[in-house]
Amino acid sequence: MRAASTALMLAIALVSALAAPYSAQAQTYSVLLSFAGYPTDGRFPSAGVVRDPAGNLYGTTQLGGRFGGGTVFKLDTIGRETVLDNFFAGKGGTYPCAPLIIDTAGNFYGTTQYGGASNSGTVFKVTKTGRKTVLYSFSGGNDGGNPSAGLIMDAANNLYGTTTWAGASGSGTVFKVDASGNETVLYSFSGGNDGANPVAGVVLDPAGNLYGTTFGGGASHHGVVFKLDMTGVETVLHSFAGGKDGAELYGGVVRDTRGNLFGTTYAQGPHGYGTVFRLDPTGKETLIYSFKGKVDGANPSASLVLDATGNIYGTTFSGGAFGFGSIFKLDTVRKETVLYSFTGGSDGAWPYAGLTSDGAGNLYGTTLEGGTGCAGSGCGVVFELTP
Repeated sequence: MRAASTALMLAIALVSALAAPYSAQAQTYSVLLSFAGYPTDGRFPSAGVVRDPAGNLYGTTQLGGRFGGGTVFKLDTIGRETVLDNFFAGKGGTYPCAPLIIDTAGNFYGTTQYGGASNSGTVFKVTKTGRKTVLYSFSGGNDGGNPSAGLIMDAANNLYGTTTWAGASGSGTVFKVDASGNETVLYSFSGGNDGANPVAGVVLDPAGNLYGTTFGGGASHHGVVFKLDMTGVETVLHSFAGGKDGAELYGGVVRDTRGNLFGTTYAQGPHGYGTVFRLDPTGKETLIYSFKGKVDGANPSASLVLDATGNIYGTTFSGGAFGFGSIFKLDTVRKETVLYSFTGGSDGAWPYAGLTSDGAGNLYGTTLEGGTGCAGSGCGVVFELTP
């Protein structure tokens, strides 16, 4: 089985969590949108949302929409949804499972895991009026294939991302697509000590270095955190050993102003249910938190959010009080607070994606399933959590 080729693979064989004491905090949780599925709108959002300056939220769904191949959607500040684009099998791309980014003109950029000229995925642009352009189609060869992650953009409008598969050794790539749609492979993973199969995207530092994670590969085959300099030289900052160290990185890293990197492992750790870790600029790892698989959450699959005071926010795909995932906070002394536990009903289930903050303490995100749509079976939700 292809490791981490789709978010839906994570939904297999998950065990409901057992109740245990934990630190709780009063929050207000609201469902902003329950997806209805085909043909009304999308279903199964595996990516989070992005917020524009006016407070509108934008995102993607893996499936659903008019043609069943996923959507790009907008949710305005009064809860009104607009489907900006519908994907279908073919050159336009299909199965968008990654978050969007917005440029200063209000255009959106993202990836599809399949479709395109060779059915190996695409990089696309959608204008704020819903007009889509495929900027690049992956061939599934040396240029990479099947991107699972979103993009970042530099000051020159170059886009950077990863492909989970293909490349020179078949283990994925880091790529750049310029403003004219020309692709450059910055690095091809060998599948050995350098890592394999990146599921998450990359972050950029002021010097132009890129940082990211791989799901597999590394010295113990449990994934790595890597740095890629401007000349294409890769440095493995940390190779996960499994066991107490953690394993399987679905989420990427976030970087603070001091150059520290923070991320999550989906599996293993001291209690066996994933971890939150920090790497200092020298690559020294510190285990910040180990999930117990109970009310505190289990199996974090997404990147984290840092606030200005050093608190960390994230989601767990499973665990929580009801076994359907949680939203958590780690304060500056790394005490965990469960901000919300999903019940698996109308409030949503299985939050695969990370969170977006509006700077005022409000958090926004999605769940892969749950909600009231799809004839009550639940096709996922967009939610808001307020202090």
